[in-house]
Amino acid sequence: MKALILAAGFGTRLLPFTASIPKPLFTVAGRPLLDIMIRNLQQAGCHAIIINTHHLHQQIESFIASQKYSIQVTTRHETIILGTGGAIKNVADFWDENPFMIVNSDILTDIDLKAVYDFHLSHQCPVTIVLYNDPAFNTVTVDHNGFVTDIHDSVAVLEPEALSPGQMRKGAAINPSNSDIRTLAFTGIQVLNPKVIALLSGNTFSSSIDLYRKLIPEQKIRAFIAKNRFWKDIGTPQRYREAVYQTMTPEAFRHAFGDDLPANIIRKKLHGDGSDRKWYRLTSKKRSMILADHGIRSDNTTNETDAFVSIGRHLYDNGIRVPKIYLYDTFSGLVFMEDLGDLNLQAVIRNTTHPPKVISCYRAVIDLLVNLSVYGAKNFDTSWTYQTPSYNRDLILDKECRYFVEAFLNGYMGMNLRFEDFKNDFFYLADTALKYSVNGFMHRDMQSRNIMVRNNQYYFIDFQGGRMGPVQYDLASLLIDPYVGLPYPVQEQLCGYCMNALSALIPLDPDDFHTGYKYCAVTRNLQILGAFGHLSRVKGKTYFEKYIPAAVKTLKHNLCAFEKTEFPDLKTVVEDLPEL
Repeated sequence: MKALILAAGFGTRLLPFTASIPKPLFTVAGRPLLDIMIRNLQQAGCHAIIINTHHLHQQIESFIASQKYSIQVTTRHETIILGTGGAIKNVADFWDENPFMIVNSDILTDIDLKAVYDFHLSHQCPVTIVLYNDPAFNTVTVDHNGFVTDIHDSVAVLEPEALSPGQMRKGAAINPSNSDIRTLAFTGIQVLNPKVIALLSGNTFSSSIDLYRKLIPEQKIRAFIAKNRFWKDIGTPQRYREAVYQTMTPEAFRHAFGDDLPANIIRKKLHGDGSDRKWYRLTSKKRSMILADHGIRSDNTTNETDAFVSIGRHLYDNGIRVPKIYLYDTFSGLVFMEDLGDLNLQAVIRNTTHPPKVISCYRAVIDLLVNLSVYGAKNFDTSWTYQTPSYNRDLILDKECRYFVEAFLNGYMGMNLRFEDFKNDFFYLADTALKYSVNGFMHRDMQSRNIMVRNNQYYFIDFQGGRMGPVQYDLASLLIDPYVGLPYPVQEQLCGYCMNALSALIPLDPDDFHTGYKYCAVTRNLQILGAFGHLSRVKGKTYFEKYIPAAVKTLKHNLCAFEKTEFPDLKTVVEDLPEL
C-alpha cells in the first residue's frame, strides 16, 4: 500500500497560528500531526508515503528530512494549490497497480487504517470513503447497503440536539424521513483504485468530491463507517485544542496514577489570577490534577509555555517543591500537573492571628526560597527562559520602571508623565540594584498567592518567569507582598533570617546583601503597582484595586529609607500620591 497525505492547505481557519507554522506541524503531546499520521500509516502496512505541500512547505520538508522513518517518505511541492483531485493526479508517477490511500493531515483519529484498506480490498467498487458521525460535518448520505448516495455542500438539516444519546453512540445520524439512510461526516480518509486517476484532471485545481458525485449514481463508492472510534477535524483553534485535550487527558491520568483508564473525567474551571492563562481541575473518582491552558503558540520563539515546562521540570528534578508535570504540549499550550489543592500562603496568614506562628511560616518559606536560589541555579539553562535570560538593566527599566509610569501613574492615576522625567532616578536604581545582587535562580513573582500549602508543606507555582537574578528580589517580593501586609519590623527580621540562611550555603557580604535588598524592594514595588494598574484598567480585573493602597504605602516607606539625594524626582511624585 502507498499513501498520499494532503498537507498543502493554507489553514485559513486556524489563523493567526498558521501564519508562521503549517497546520500539519501542530502538535499533540509534543508530536506533530503529520508524524502521528505517518506512523499510523506505517503501522497499517503502508510501505511508501508522499506528502503534497504548498503553504510554508520548507518547514514540512525540513521536518521530514530530520526524521528517520523505516519506510519511504517524500514530499511533492505544489507551486499552486491543486485541490484533492489535482494532488492525486500530480503524483501519478508515484502510484503503482495497487489501491492507494489518501488521508488529510489535519485530522486526529484512532480509526484502524489497515481495517479500512482491507475493507476496500473486499469489494469491487473503485472508491472507499471513511465516514464518522460528527454532527458538525455530517454531509454524506449512505444507504442500508453501504453505498454513498449523496454528498451535500453543507451539514444536513438534522441538528445535533435532535439526536438521541443512543443514536450518537451508534456513530450514525439517522435521517428521520428514511431509516435506511444515514448522514455522516467524511473523515478525509479514502482508498482509491488506480483506474480512478484517469478520471481526474491534471495540472489544474480539481476536487475529488466532484468526481465522486459523478460516480454515485453508478453505486461506485462504498462507505466504511467508523464506530466506537475517535476522530476530530482540527481545522479551527477550538477544535484543535479540544482534540488535544481529549487525546492527552487520559494519557496524563495514566502517567500520574497508573495504567487504569479513567472512566469519567470531570473538568472544572478554576478562578485565575493576574495571568491570561486558564486553569482547570480534572477529577476522576478521587484522583485529580491541574490543567494549565496557556493558549496556542503563535510563533517559533520560546514562549511562556516552553519556560513553564522546562523550568518546572528542572526545579522538580533538583528537589525543589514545585508541582510535578505529568504531560504537556507546548504548541497547544496545555500542561497537566500535580494538584496541590486550593490553600495558599495568603489564606494561611489571614487565618493566623498568632505573630510567632506567622514568623514561623515565613521562615519555612524562606528556607525553601534559599534552596530555590542556590540549587535551582545549578545546571540552569538560560535558553529555557522567555523575555530575558537574566534580571538585567533593560528588564528593570522597561518591565518595572516604565511599567510603573505608564500603567500606574498614567493609566491608573490619570497623570501625564514620561519615563524620561525619572530617567536619572531609574538608571541609578537599576544599576545599584544589580551592583549589590546576590545572584542565583530567581522566581520573579514570589508572592503569597504563588505559594501553595498542602499537608503543612509549601510549594512554589507560577515559575515560568524564572531566570538568573538576585535572591534579594524574590525575598522582597515575598516580604512586601501587599496581599499579606507584613509589619515592617517583621519584614526586617525575616530579611536578616534569609541572609543568615543563605550565608550557610554561599559566601556573601551582609552589608551588600541588605543594600541590594533595599533597591530590589523598590524595583519590585514599582512592578507591583504597574501590574495592579494594568490589571485593573486594561484587563478589567478590578479586584486588584484593593491592594493598591498597601503597595503605595510600602513604596513611600521604602523610599524614605534612602538618602535625600537619592531618587529626588521619584520621591516627589510618590510622596504626592493620595491615600487611595
